Amino acid sequence: MNLSTMLQMRAAGGRPVRVGLIGAGKFGSMVLAQAQRIPGFHVVGVADLDVGKARGSLARVGWPAERYAAPTLAEALATGGTCVLDDAGKLAAFEGIECIIEATGHPIAGVRHALAAIEGGKHVVMVNVEADVLCGPLLAAKARARNLVYSMAYGDQPAIICELVDWARSCGFELVSAGKGMNFEPRYRYSTPDTVWGFFGWSEEEVAKGDFNPKMYNSFTDGTKAAIEMAAVANGTGLDCPDDGLAFPPTGLQDLAQVFKPASEGGRLPRAGLVEIAASHEPDGRVVHNNIQYGVFVTFRANNEYTRACFQQYGLLVDKSGWYGSMWRPFHLIGLETSVSVLSAVLRHEPTGTPKEFRGDAVATAKRDLRPGEMLDGEGGFAVWANAIPARKSLAAKALPIGLAHHVRLTRAVAKDTVVSVDDVEMVNDLDVVALRREMEAGA
Repeated sequence: MNLSTMLQMRAAGGRPVRVGLIGAGKFGSMVLAQAQRIPGFHVVGVADLDVGKARGSLARVGWPAERYAAPTLAEALATGGTCVLDDAGKLAAFEGIECIIEATGHPIAGVRHALAAIEGGKHVVMVNVEADVLCGPLLAAKARARNLVYSMAYGDQPAIICELVDWARSCGFELVSAGKGMNFEPRYRYSTPDTVWGFFGWSEEEVAKGDFNPKMYNSFTDGTKAAIEMAAVANGTGLDCPDDGLAFPPTGLQDLAQVFKPASEGGRLPRAGLVEIAASHEPDGRVVHNNIQYGVFVTFRANNEYTRACFQQYGLLVDKSGWYGSMWRPFHLIGLETSVSVLSAVLRHEPTGTPKEFRGDAVATAKRDLRPGEMLDGEGGFAVWANAIPARKSLAAKALPIGLAHHVRLTRAVAKDTVVSVDDVEMVNDLDVVALRREMEAGA
């Protein structure tokens, strides 16, 4: 990897990489924490609906106040400073910015921001996996048509999984499965923003000290985020979501190759070529030994006896047969690593993972029996969780994508654990994004 060398050359020539950040929450703060330490990486503007919060994030991660005091984007560009503003559209339209990082976490806003950035001639690093799984394949196609890069965010799990998938294929191994670790038990599925901190084991005092969003953290807890991320990985790699959704088999490091192989070979997968989650807890709550809660993995198969012998000789963690092996990364540092995506897009014109097709979907599923007239409140809320299923099944069922399950009214009852259909709801808002989604579905 020579991105830092390429950046040094640009910086030495007086041409820093010029970046706009949309969203100054937890992820955005992590981006900003490292950006100040990278010579030649110029955050020209930070956009957030709450300018005060954005300034607070900059202060919290150690930026001197004078560094983000520029009143306009033009002055920020000229002086090497940063402008904080509440209008993301100005970042997308400003010619002095090369790449936009979308880190709001809101699917509807994220789609709009990405589209505006592409129309403004900007590369896009899509931190917002919620938006990516809603319309990412179409957004990526629109970016490619304009010779722009639309990229997953390095440091977040989907991009790192895509990197491992590319590694396995580049080595000539037979790719079997890919996924990530996660703190999950079946009872978590019905968690709400009111109960989520208990599942994390955090006190009210600990929560009050941090910049924690209960709905966001609940989307991790109830499995929604896992579904969104695995659907995104399916779209970026050509792997499939399981027909019945993610199974979350509890698995430790030494057992990855044994568990994440086809059931016909003694594993837990219905077949090869699937995404899945390695749960870090048993269904009864016991912690899995050597779990990979914060990591990602791929499993793969040797294609001949010689390669199988090499697996053994070089200490690869393999299954009982020795034919299946695993490779993993133990941690992901999300926003602290996102600069890699920006630099790859601007300097190499290469994404760190990108959706290539509409192959997986994250669909809204009832957390409880829902009544006509109720309002759905999206991922991490009180009403629905997301299940990751193949796009072909989603389309056949007319499933409501989780990204469109925000502030929509039910017109029919939906039973607990049943997928919500678009025919079950009244779509009256955000029709521009609905239209983009329909355009993507029509091209699938």
